[in-house]
Amino acid sequence: MTMKRHLLSLFALLWVLPASAQFGLPSLSPADARALQESGDIVLVDIRQPEEWRETGVADGAVLVSMGHPEGGQGFLRDLLEAVEGDTDAPLVLICRTGNRTSQVVPALQQWGFTRVYHVPDGMLGNPSGPGWIRSGLPVADCSAC
Repeated sequence: MTMKRHLLSLFALLWVLPASAQFGLPSLSPADARALQESGDIVLVDIRQPEEWRETGVADGAVLVSMGHPEGGQGFLRDLLEAVEGDTDAPLVLICRTGNRTSQVVPALQQWGFTRVYHVPDGMLGNPSGPGWIRSGLPVADCSAC
């Protein structure tokens, strides 16, 4: 399948993925994601927008790849692949504001061939499922220049 078809599939899935598909996704708590990140066992990727990174800061050590990439889906996927050195079997953990966007992107990336992609369901700010990265007291790096 061509890269263009993969990109079209990814973004088509993002728009039509039913809410019920969001349950049962591979996930990690903020604390577990941090522990695995510190040990070098995962790549943590913040997929929020740059203005969100500037507003709250980012999980310390996270790779920043905005879902709203300035080059569109091709740039988003290229940068994700770069973050995992081209290895779609590498463990990749996504984080966003509250887990909504990551719950949509994880299944799309699985369809695209990523085999070990997870998300932090309560994101940076938390939601009813948990307190999130920030309120869990995990380290946040300033991103005022992002």
